[in-house]
Amino acid sequence: MNDTLDEAAVPAPAEPAPERRKARFGKELPILVLTALVLALLIKTFLLQAFSIPSDSMQNTLQTGDRVLVDKLTPWFGSTPQRGDVVVFHDPDNWLKGETSSTQSSNVVLRDFQSALSLVGLMPSANEKDLIKRVIAVGGDTVQCTAGSPVKVNGVALDEPYIFPGSTPCDDYSVGTVTVPKGKLWVMGDHRNYSADSRFQRLQGNAGGFVPVSDVIGRAIVVAWPVTHWQTLSVPATFDSDFDQPALGAVAGALPLTLWYRRRRRP
Repeated sequence: MNDTLDEAAVPAPAEPAPERRKARFGKELPILVLTALVLALLIKTFLLQAFSIPSDSMQNTLQTGDRVLVDKLTPWFGSTPQRGDVVVFHDPDNWLKGETSSTQSSNVVLRDFQSALSLVGLMPSANEKDLIKRVIAVGGDTVQCTAGSPVKVNGVALDEPYIFPGSTPCDDYSVGTVTVPKGKLWVMGDHRNYSADSRFQRLQGNAGGFVPVSDVIGRAIVVAWPVTHWQTLSVPATFDSDFDQPALGAVAGALPLTLWYRRRRRP
């Protein structure tokens, strides 16, 4: 009797520590994966998103196949694109008509895998229909783009060392003088002879060639892939110019005339 009671009181052998860790990890793994996916989805929605460069229109700044990371956070705080920014935006007026995306794979399995990763922002979308260009002028600016001359914004000529070697600023699509409406952008590719940008779209009659600020997804901030092309996409020095100076000068010049005219009208 006592022997039986003693055997029943003996505790079962403890599960080896490695086995307990494996069991715990197996239970926690789905939670970790789900948390990672949710975080990736939040990052894609509110912070950063990867985009692939589909053409040579931004050479030599960006090459076909480069992956850029786009800042999607600052627009949530009211930040708007500025002159010199490289921005990604939705097709504003069927600019991509008849074109196919170079990011889409012909392999069905790879395409489905890419679609799954693009959902959480880890890869560009296989059906990407967005564009990337450099902002040259913002709402209220006047742009002059005439063959044989540099691009001028509010009368200030741009020094553009970033354009593709051998490209001409405006020769291919000369549009003369254009005033950018409020809430719109004037964008151009860095490879001027190979970019169907605002100049080309204006000549085609596509919404004047302007891009609504509301169509902008975000500002490209860094080339993340391939690692040999890694670089930050800062605003070129030429956009540090005082583009509002001509307008201020006109006001300053008109002020004495206005005062003289008012004195003349006094009794």
